[in-house]
Amino acid sequence: MAKLSSKKALVIVESPAKAKTINKYLGPGYEVKASMGHVRDLPSKGINVDIENNFEPTYAIMPGKQKTVSALKTAMKGCDTLYLATDLDREGEAIAWHLAQILKIPEEKTYRVIFNAITKSAITQAFAEPGKLDINKIMAQQARRILDRIVGYQISPLLWKKVARGLSAGRVQSVAVKIIVEREREIRAFKPEEYWLIPAVFTADLQANYTKEWLDFLSSQVENGKGPTIAEQTEWLIKHNAFKSELYQIGDEKFHVSSKEQAERIFNALKDAKFILNDLQTKESQSHPSAPFITSTLQQAAANRLGYSAKSTMAIAQQLYEGIDLGSMGSLGLITYMRTDSTHISGEAISDARKYIKNRFGPEYLPEKPKVYASKKNAQQAHEAIRPTDVDITPEEIKSFLKNEQYKIYDLIWRRFVACQMESAKWDVTNINIKADTSIGPCCYRTTGHILVFDGFTKVWSISSSEQELPKMNIGQELAPVDIKAEQHFTKPPARYTEASLVKALEKEGIGRPSTYASIISTIQEREYVKQVDKKFAATDLGEVVTDKLNEYFPKVMDIAFTRYMEEQLDRIEEQHLDWTGVLKDFYGPFSQNLKTAAEQMEHAKAEVTPSEYLCPDCGKQLVYRFGKNGKFLSCSAYPDCKFACPCDKEGKMIEEKTTDQKCPKCGKPMVHKSGRFGEFLGCSDYPECKTTLKLDKEGNVLPPKPPAEPSGIKCHKCKQGELVIRQSKKGPFLGCNKFPKCRTIVSYKQLDELKKLQAEGKWPPETPEQADEILEKKKAKVTAKAK
Repeated sequence: MAKLSSKKALVIVESPAKAKTINKYLGPGYEVKASMGHVRDLPSKGINVDIENNFEPTYAIMPGKQKTVSALKTAMKGCDTLYLATDLDREGEAIAWHLAQILKIPEEKTYRVIFNAITKSAITQAFAEPGKLDINKIMAQQARRILDRIVGYQISPLLWKKVARGLSAGRVQSVAVKIIVEREREIRAFKPEEYWLIPAVFTADLQANYTKEWLDFLSSQVENGKGPTIAEQTEWLIKHNAFKSELYQIGDEKFHVSSKEQAERIFNALKDAKFILNDLQTKESQSHPSAPFITSTLQQAAANRLGYSAKSTMAIAQQLYEGIDLGSMGSLGLITYMRTDSTHISGEAISDARKYIKNRFGPEYLPEKPKVYASKKNAQQAHEAIRPTDVDITPEEIKSFLKNEQYKIYDLIWRRFVACQMESAKWDVTNINIKADTSIGPCCYRTTGHILVFDGFTKVWSISSSEQELPKMNIGQELAPVDIKAEQHFTKPPARYTEASLVKALEKEGIGRPSTYASIISTIQEREYVKQVDKKFAATDLGEVVTDKLNEYFPKVMDIAFTRYMEEQLDRIEEQHLDWTGVLKDFYGPFSQNLKTAAEQMEHAKAEVTPSEYLCPDCGKQLVYRFGKNGKFLSCSAYPDCKFACPCDKEGKMIEEKTTDQKCPKCGKPMVHKSGRFGEFLGCSDYPECKTTLKLDKEGNVLPPKPPAEPSGIKCHKCKQGELVIRQSKKGPFLGCNKFPKCRTIVSYKQLDELKKLQAEGKWPPETPEQADEILEKKKAKVTAKAK
């Protein structure tokens, strides 16, 4: 630890929660302050990168952060040493560097401290051995930031001109959208193929006929209306010494049937056959625990097991990392740093886990040696996997101190960590063959059964298995068929991406980094390039149009292999001290040429038409596909002479607008059922002469019109021209500027009385938006405190 004078040392972290937890571990010689994240960045107006001068960036204090910077400078006056204790990744290093640049403390009095967990031992060790800023890590982050700014700020304006206003492009986000668009087109182009299966249910009990009982059981309705679950079927089968099996071979040929006629011929040959257990082999198998969590696998597990989005998972993990108030134990950081791609575990953590496993579950659950998991090639081994900081703090023990979502994520992390150091689960796996001699030759069924012999790690980390449990049987014994049927099936298209599978795909392709997956997924949804349908991502028409434009004119930017290569180059700046300006120059040369070509040759999306199979019902000419603000639609090729237009679905099929009994409240003409970007609605049949629309609820009923906004008399602090009015939303009333959409200011309705009082006293609106935000934050805290 650096030698301290009589003055204090200033410690800067990112968040107040982190500051609060760290503060209790440091003595009175330290003052801990929070930067509230980034304080300096490239200004949002303009590119602010001098491309002609070695990509020199121009940084500025971020909007709303001047007060934070002033407070840090004031705190620094009473201190003579600076400790930068921001997160240990590139982003944290960059925040630390920007703070050092702003505060201008001599290098010999500026220290960098990093720790993987916010615990007393980790903090004490970090401050005992402080380091210096890692300039290579800083330059790697700066290169990444500049590269993203160049791509975003030079392609986005082009999309505004050629597609629609408000769009954006990104070096990584656009490739993520492309992955979803390509999957959408695979699904659309997929042609299902027919195939048949002839499954059977057999029983070893020859004394009873279970057929009727089984069929009655299958047709019985349970609460969800879908019949018995797989678990309920498994329970029935075990109780009746029965199991499921599939026909896999006829004679010497593997079973494969693609028509009803073939299937029926085989079924008829089987229905009266005698079935003999022809072969039975049992061997031991092991299931090994998975590695402890890294960022991507935590996001995948939280999505699959809990239904949490990547963004929510990371926000909850951040809270657990920074510290949770555990009553008499104080505020404790419960997990290690959650942005990591390393599966490394410290020796001390492994030792603690092994001690816990032995004491809690017994020596049979403890492997002879600690389990070690290999990280991927580019993982930073100095980092650790995501694990509990203290394995003895079990989820159940602290459940009362945690919010429900915090408990679930901590429970997931704790169980995965403990399980990764436990013995493998052991199974007896039995493979059986069942033979029937028939008129079409010998037919063979086969199936596999699992019996858990030793639960091992599954005692704390449950795993699902589709394998069934088989009754005791001997080779040569006869089996009675309970049910045999011919089933028609069709091959299925590839599945749409879920949050979990998209994260897995991004990781596999090397697109982005673990810390960016959550923001990538959020951004592409906010831009309306993709949407979630039944928790699966579907590309929108806008996403497809933008992807096609970028694919055509920026092939390298959109190439997955090139994106992976650029990620590797950016990593090499940090790891191999590669010249960051050289990396940017190599990229910018071809990119600038593409940009010039696109500006000259890219056609506006709304000007492009594609012929359709439909004829115009008004004039008889061909309808064409066009792109508009609501996506793809059908329009008359004779436009503007003929203005007929109608919507179409994702496959391009015409959606006929149905006339309803509802009359237009303005002109009295019939209303027609329409579909738009916000869902179903009614529009006047006399459109465009009458543009009346009526909203519908989920059941298709007409919603009453919203009441007009109520004046509040409070001036808008952002535009200084409008007035805040009281509007209604699903969540209740709120204050919004009456100059919307030019001014999008929104204020909590709970602050209405306070703002009226301030305006009456001549204190509202203040001179700057920053001063207004400060007042609103104070009033919000006051209202919250009153509510409590």
